[in-house]
Amino acid sequence: MAHDNNLGFDTICIHGGHKPDAHRAHLTPIYASSTYLFDSAEQAAAIFKGEEKGYVYGRFGNPTIAEAEEKIALLEGFGIMDEKGEPLQPRAILHASGMSAITTMLLANLKSGDKIITHPSLYGGTQELLDKVLSTLNIEAIIVDFHDLSLVEKTIKSNKSIRLMYLETPANPTLRCVDIAALSLLGKTNGLVVCVDNTFATPCLQQPFRYDVDFVMHSTTKFLNGHGTAIGGVLVGRDKDRMNTIVTKTHRLLGGNSNGFDAFVLTNGLRTLGLRMSRHGDNAIHVANYLSTHNSVDRVNYLGLSKHPDYELAKKQMKHPGAMMSFELKGGYHAGVQFINALKLCTHAVSLGTCDTLISHPASTTHAGVSPEKRIAFGITDGLIRMSVGLENVEDILQDLEQALLAIK
Repeated sequence: MAHDNNLGFDTICIHGGHKPDAHRAHLTPIYASSTYLFDSAEQAAAIFKGEEKGYVYGRFGNPTIAEAEEKIALLEGFGIMDEKGEPLQPRAILHASGMSAITTMLLANLKSGDKIITHPSLYGGTQELLDKVLSTLNIEAIIVDFHDLSLVEKTIKSNKSIRLMYLETPANPTLRCVDIAALSLLGKTNGLVVCVDNTFATPCLQQPFRYDVDFVMHSTTKFLNGHGTAIGGVLVGRDKDRMNTIVTKTHRLLGGNSNGFDAFVLTNGLRTLGLRMSRHGDNAIHVANYLSTHNSVDRVNYLGLSKHPDYELAKKQMKHPGAMMSFELKGGYHAGVQFINALKLCTHAVSLGTCDTLISHPASTTHAGVSPEKRIAFGITDGLIRMSVGLENVEDILQDLEQALLAIK
């Protein structure tokens, strides 16, 4: 069933990757064993060489993890054909966190002296990884406005050390989008590895593999899990051979593996992904329209609003604007504090993608580690509020926002 390309997206969310359990369990059990047995020395050797399928050690994976990996790979490759005209079958590797997945991808593809070309307004953790860890390994990140394709091309051609193009679209927390198709073509034409963080959109709304990118990453903690019950990340690669060799080796040696419990709750969350994303998006449109007309709000960053600078681009490469937005309060930092403290229904917490509405203040939380100068330049101002619109009745969300906005003095 996992490779039946006639199945629909929501059916794959439920059934994809599942294999019958020896004890006839309805759902794949949580495999909590740290190691696995061999029938013979010869079998152990064959499994280690990759000549025979089998599980070895928890850090290398287990059946619970494998189901989540295969399900996500099927969703990211859904309906896409490879260069031979056959259904694309990418490979996914589950990680302990989204940051771990990004780290595996970067270190599997870069060496000292290499450079990355990327754009402003990345997730704060990614930006810090580039600034504070990769830089110490002599791997430099060059930040360019990816909306200026001629500048991107000029930068790549003038610097032969650039090996990798990193995209995050929609970006966190400004909700800017970049043109995956145009940038991927530009990157691949110049021999670059092209990678996309697809956390905000999920494969429900956007499939970067349609544009010939090499890698797609997610923080599975967010919409893929959907319930805030486990930290996780996934790296999905287009080239199975590369994923099964250098990327797998890098992943295992870095040790950022997932575990049976987190994979189990992730798999259960994925079963309702399509339904959840539909409700998230419907609610978000109502919320964005409300905020865009409120006197206390200076600007709303939501891809479903025609005033957003990337409105047309988002319509081209996304099926729906999604659940994420940010908005600028006219009163700046002081107004942001009062607004958040007045919330009664919406949850004040970092992270996103859970069933409940989550609201945070990036300048003091997720992007606090980014220098103020760089943060402001990237559009993450003191009065910016990030909102992950949940699945509550939208009337209740709007009522809570209204009373919190009225509390600003």
